[in-house]
Amino acid sequence: VPRNYDPALHPFEVAREYTRALNATKLERVFAKPFLSSLDGHRDGVNCMAKHPKSLSTVLSGACDGEVKIWNLTKRQCIRTIQAHEGFVRGMCARFCGTSFFTVGDDKTVKQWKMESPEYGEEEEPIHTILGKTVYTGIDHHWKEPVFATCGHQVDIWDEQRTSPKCSLTWGFDSISSVKFNPIETYLLGSCASDRNIVLYDMRKSTPLKKVILNMRTNTLCWNPMEAFIFTAANEDYNLYTFDMRFLESPVMVHMDHVSAVLDVDYSPTGKEFVSASFDKSIRIFPVDKGHSREVYHTKRMQHVITVKWTSDNKYILCGSDEMNIRLWKANASEKLGVLAPREKAAMNYNQKLKEKFQFHPQIRRIAQHRHLPKSIYGQIKEQRVMREARRRKEQNRRKHSKPGSVPLVPERKKHIVAVVK
Repeated sequence: VPRNYDPALHPFEVAREYTRALNATKLERVFAKPFLSSLDGHRDGVNCMAKHPKSLSTVLSGACDGEVKIWNLTKRQCIRTIQAHEGFVRGMCARFCGTSFFTVGDDKTVKQWKMESPEYGEEEEPIHTILGKTVYTGIDHHWKEPVFATCGHQVDIWDEQRTSPKCSLTWGFDSISSVKFNPIETYLLGSCASDRNIVLYDMRKSTPLKKVILNMRTNTLCWNPMEAFIFTAANEDYNLYTFDMRFLESPVMVHMDHVSAVLDVDYSPTGKEFVSASFDKSIRIFPVDKGHSREVYHTKRMQHVITVKWTSDNKYILCGSDEMNIRLWKANASEKLGVLAPREKAAMNYNQKLKEKFQFHPQIRRIAQHRHLPKSIYGQIKEQRVMREARRRKEQNRRKHSKPGSVPLVPERKKHIVAVVK
């Protein structure tokens, strides 16, 4: 549209735009209804989930009673149930071509299953079963080759055709809780051990590269699908740390908002945001470059959230929790689902730009950031704020009353890192 930008012609332009931005922000909060539906059918807590690499509407979930379910998200119903393991299903991943998937469980086995349901009269049998020596706690598949990695007592790299691992990688002696292949540099792996380490491996060298030791244990990590060397780790100390794998001395960003241990993290396919699941019965969406979350989702019924996934079309978030339900949320809480008319689309884009332009104005910022929280989380946030303030005051007093330079200033990013070993 040709416009004359002469300010003398539009004396009230900013005032009008401010009012529009304020109304757009208020309407965004009015229409924020992120919860879509709950997929129920499991008879025990949901322990792990996996996305189908080729189909948007298919998702897999594994429960604590060894049951695996395959869901159709468009119909919102379970299409297939497999009794896969004795005890917990510890981890699952789909093959990159989407024809089969792998599960590991407490019964020390790795099983490969077909993605399609068995024919009429056919038995529900795994394609392959590998019997291991120890319990496997996690599994992840290579993004391009028939290779997968399991973790437990050590990280094992397997070829799909063989029943013994190609190579085993260890550094220190401890149980490893999760292992993830890098989606871009596909020969790189990251793993989290229970002795507070995050270890990076290179599959081609078949040796560990380097590790970073944090103050508390890391539960899982997730690689950024757009930037090869960036990964985010979900930690027990209520924070998430985004690291650059080349400079592990300090994290790129510390994301603080949860009030209990963070159990899972997953990136959006754009690499701009990630979602985290926590023991405090809520899930939060963080922008990669910001320390605080832009969104928090919770329901009265939802218990400790154990696993979370961001769907590959960047529209939805799935979370599996203790009380046997998988919940489907919108990634953008106030987004309108369904077909948009061109005028609607234009109006939404215009409003979005207005909100960005005026996002730092106090009134607009207050409305945009306000969230209702459960009483338990609200109380804990207040309590932790008091504790943080007390720690800061104590450190200031100590610095004031001691010899100059004897109490060094440690930046927040370096506080949580014990050492980096190469």
